[in-house]
Amino acid sequence: MYRGRVEAMDGTLGFVDLNAANLQAYGLSADQAARRLYVMRDGEMLAGVEAFLVLWRETPGFAWLARLVGLPVVRHVAHVVYEWGLAPLLFRMHKRRQARGVSGA
Repeated sequence: MYRGRVEAMDGTLGFVDLNAANLQAYGLSADQAARRLYVMRDGEMLAGVEAFLVLWRETPGFAWLARLVGLPVVRHVAHVVYEWGLAPLLFRMHKRRQARGVSGA
């Protein structure tokens, strides 16, 4: 979704499929890469909600979401929901797909 929108608008974000990347170059194991969203920004790797904020700021049509989620109270709630709810759920779904032999890419 994000990649298509950025590319359609000639955006400056680059995307790396961590399923096909050399994860050691990023200091990640396969499980770490699958557990949350990562974004490289100015040589720093960001994860989770911080990564989403960068992604949304840079994706045409999503800056409003970055501003909203970037508000202090909303950011804290988003972090808790993502780290304790959504990220673990998505990781479990990923592992189930892997066990069934279905690609998640």
